[in-house]
Amino acid sequence: MASIDHIRNNVIDRLLAISNNEYLLALNKLVENCPVANEKIKLSTEQILMLQMSEDDIRNNRLMNQQQLDKYDIEWLREQ
Repeated sequence: MASIDHIRNNVIDRLLAISNNEYLLALNKLVENCPVANEKIKLSTEQILMLQMSEDDIRNNRLMNQQQLDKYDIEWLREQ
């Protein structure tokens, strides 16, 4: 059986690929109605490293807005 982290990451990957607004709204409603325990989430070493890298990017002003990111994504996709 797949680990909970594997299942969660698989769901996240699939969510990122959905562009249908109505579908996403329905999923959001489903998730909002799900009871969530007040437990601490244990981050993996990789997740902690990514957060540290993000904080370093912010401190050193290595940022881009959504419009810049969208343009970068389109250029990257064209190269694939």
